[in-house]
Amino acid sequence: METENAQNAKVFKAFCDENRLTILQLLCTGEKCACRLQDALSIGQSTLSHHMKILCESGVVLARKEGKWTYYTIDKAGCATAASLLSDYTRVLSDARDFGCAP
Repeated sequence: METENAQNAKVFKAFCDENRLTILQLLCTGEKCACRLQDALSIGQSTLSHHMKILCESGVVLARKEGKWTYYTIDKAGCATAASLLSDYTRVLSDARDFGCAP
């Protein structure tokens, strides 16, 4: 069973690759077929499949099959979760300072 941090790491992993960021930019204008994404990025099918698996597992992107084609779209709820996680992990909880180790 995955820990909560392991699950959350999948969300952040989705945003740490140039190709995945480009895919997200392309999906901001609406649903896209895998073939359109592949052409736009000039990458092979297996590379696109790898990136889409990561994006879908993160919850930021949804996939739907129609015949032999797969269509992808941004998941607004998944994006809200990602934004909330970023806020949670970067929130400063106090102004207390650690002035070093005790001797």
